[in-house]
Amino acid sequence: MANYWGYHLMLDCAGADHASITDSANIAAFTKELVKRIDMVAYGEPQIVNFGTGNKAGYTLVQLIETSNICAHFCNDTDTFYLDVFSCKTFDKDVVVQTVREFFHTNSERELFITRQA
Repeated sequence: MANYWGYHLMLDCAGADHASITDSANIAAFTKELVKRIDMVAYGEPQIVNFGTGNKAGYTLVQLIETSNICAHFCNDTDTFYLDVFSCKTFDKDVVVQTVREFFHTNSERELFITRQA
């Protein structure tokens, strides 16, 4: 990859296993494994909070990494979730997708990968 300030993967994930996206321990395990697999360094523990109302209710994840962050919001009513991985260090987006599938058993992911440069 050319030199950019950052690399940003956005995933819209559908058809997730309901039990897996409503289990904070699974979300935490996913986060720790993802950080390891894409060779990042976590800064503190992941913040995983269940909140919201109606079709917006679900867990939100924020994991700071030394090179930026990993964030996600899981929607209980629709078994969907939205994941962002942003880092100024390169990472393999295919590893992110594989890890998502392993932990959440999604049946489709729409991805957008962009490079960031001011």
